Amino acid sequence: MTDRRVVITGMGVISPVGNDVETFWKNLVAGTSGIGKVTQFDTTGYACQIGGEVKDFDYIPFFKVPKDGKRCDRYAGLGVAAAKMALDDSGVDLTAIDPTRFGVMVGSGIGGLATHEEQHTNLITKGPNRVSPFTIPMMISNIGSGIISMEHGLHGPNMVIVTACATSNNNIGEAWRMIKFGDADAFLCGGAEATILPMGYSGFGNMKALSTRNDEPQRASRPFDRSRDGFVMGEGAGVMVIEELEHAKKRGARIYAELIGYGVSGDAYHLSAPNPEGTHVARCMEMALRHARVNPEDVQYVNAHATSTPMGDICETRAIKKTFGAHAHNGLLVSATKSMTGHLLGAAGAIELAACVLSIRDGIVHPTINLEDPDDECDLDYVAGTAREATIDVAVSNGFGFGGHNASVVIRRFNG
Repeated sequence: MTDRRVVITGMGVISPVGNDVETFWKNLVAGTSGIGKVTQFDTTGYACQIGGEVKDFDYIPFFKVPKDGKRCDRYAGLGVAAAKMALDDSGVDLTAIDPTRFGVMVGSGIGGLATHEEQHTNLITKGPNRVSPFTIPMMISNIGSGIISMEHGLHGPNMVIVTACATSNNNIGEAWRMIKFGDADAFLCGGAEATILPMGYSGFGNMKALSTRNDEPQRASRPFDRSRDGFVMGEGAGVMVIEELEHAKKRGARIYAELIGYGVSGDAYHLSAPNPEGTHVARCMEMALRHARVNPEDVQYVNAHATSTPMGDICETRAIKKTFGAHAHNGLLVSATKSMTGHLLGAAGAIELAACVLSIRDGIVHPTINLEDPDDECDLDYVAGTAREATIDVAVSNGFGFGGHNASVVIRRFNG
């Protein structure tokens, strides 16, 4: 069973730099920042007042019944929309496949924070009888995946893994594993997040995790740069259709790339900080490459987790050096999507894997913007400033979450 090959056949992206795959990609390649002043709430008194907001987008039309869209949290609505985009992109006819073999794993690092804030306010100001009966289903982190399955009648494995900022990578990786094991033939997988809210900004801000470069929003997210001062919050969703190869070929699917490896590890070190040496991040990437049956020198591109935090970027650089050895300084390209989108938390890994897929398709690696004065310990080729043409056959996407959750995914140019 484990020799079943898994391919990516559809993608949906909603992000601060574009609300469809091609706009997202065009802006990444152009080095366009999606960071600006926060408009969703009054940030007066908040240390961080900037974010990567999804602009000019309404997810309600993506629901079969508009009322259902109004009864879900924003994170779930974004996930439903991205899932519909991915299905449409894949061209799959859901009436012609076995719905018991089509699963859903679309997770969220934090879940329905907006619902929690709003209904808690109702509880305190108006009393318990004014709390919505939809509060719990709207708030929980698994409900986005559940709603997606209901929207499309998908009865395959339905679950989510919540690992903070590694959530998307784990959901994509475990969906891959279930297809390889024979428990499903196809999945909608990825992540969605919407935490540009007072609680999100006060919580992360009081940890000193967020950038306070409020006067220069578009220059605030600066992975690997000496003057980086924390991450910038982003929001959005990324969902992929992945399928067992023969299932995809049977229906004549267009194949973007092959999903070939997945690695996981735990730092067991700190609530929010990574292990300084990057030892277990390196183990995670090494496991992914081992499952993929590729050597470090076979990889041309790493889409780094690269949050723009002082310690995180150094740790990931150290881990890349441990994993790739001399190759890390000899042709390996590394770049940071978050320099333009900010950090989409549980949705980050999915949109970043989409960037890897598009790098393979178009022969170009998007830049890391705002990298003007590299940290002394950040000495790899981060494709600073301008996109780079390059033939990418194998790419790695990294995601690391609070609690020491590490997950890496490997994709390869499809060769039938």
